[in-house]
Amino acid sequence: MVAARIHARASRDRSGDCVETAPTAATIHVRDSRNAAGPRLTLSPAAWSSFVAPLSTAQ
Repeated sequence: MVAARIHARASRDRSGDCVETAPTAATIHVRDSRNAAGPRLTLSPAAWSSFVAPLSTAQ
């Protein structure tokens, strides 16, 4: 991951569960903020957009 570009996002349920994202022009890297050495997802910008789209309409 590109450490200089990591952005932490807190969950809305205030549980303390967070993910970190590191966007680049070609990919979006995602990992658990509490387990930085754990598994990571690498998504295309289109896949990321599809993944987060329902979140913007969630109540």
